[in-house]
Amino acid sequence: MTAALLAGAILLVLMDGPLRFSEVRDLVPDISDRLLSERMKELEAEEIVERHVSDCGPVRVEYALPAKGRALEPTVRALKSWAQNWFPRQ
Repeated sequence: MTAALLAGAILLVLMDGPLRFSEVRDLVPDISDRLLSERMKELEAEEIVERHVSDCGPVRVEYALPAKGRALEPTVRALKSWAQNWFPRQ
């Protein structure tokens, strides 16, 4: 899967709300921890994804979409629809 497709898959799962790293990994098929970590850092650098660390109790890290990431929702959903039509799962 290319970097752009992985980024789209990550954004798609975050559109339902904030998730922890392991939750994103479980929802994005065939992605390693290393590759997910790289993509998340790239998306954070572009301010498309935000990383939130809660310091109350055990440290909890969640990833969420700020306004810039949410603005991509129509495009990401359209690409998902296109991919389902042209690349159906076997």
